[in-house]
Amino acid sequence: QVQLVESGGGLVQAGGSLRLSCAASGRTFSSFAMGWFRQVPGEEREFVAAISGTGGRTYYADSVKGRFTISRDNAKNTVYLQMNNLKPEDTAVYYCARDRIPGRITIATMGLPNEYDYWGQGTQVTVSS
Repeated sequence: QVQLVESGGGLVQAGGSLRLSCAASGRTFSSFAMGWFRQVPGEEREFVAAISGTGGRTYYADSVKGRFTISRDNAKNTVYLQMNNLKPEDTAVYYCARDRIPGRITIATMGLPNEYDYWGQGTQVTVSS
C-alpha cells in the first residue's frame, strides 16, 4: 500500500508563492510518474502538472505554465510543486497522485485522473485578491 501525504498549502495574496510537497511511502517511488491535480467544489478534478519517474520530463497545464514548477527528489520520496505569481483562480484543493503504470508518462494519459491509482488527502490553497 502506498500513502501520499501533501503539505504546504495555505492562504496567500495574489502574486505570492507557495511550495507544495507530497511525501510518498514505499520503495518504488522512482519507478512511477507523479502528478498534481486540483479541484474546486462542484467542479471536476483538473490536471496541473506531471513529472516522469526520473524527473527528466515535465508537463504542465496551459493555465499554470510559466508560473508553476514540478520537481521530485527520489532520495526523499517526495514530489514538489513550486507555485509562483499565484492568482485567485488558483484557489483549490491540490492533490498529488501516482501513475498506475510504472515507467509511463504520456501526454495521452497524464491528465486523466483515472490513470492514477494512489492519491493524497489534498491540501487547500487559497489565493486572495
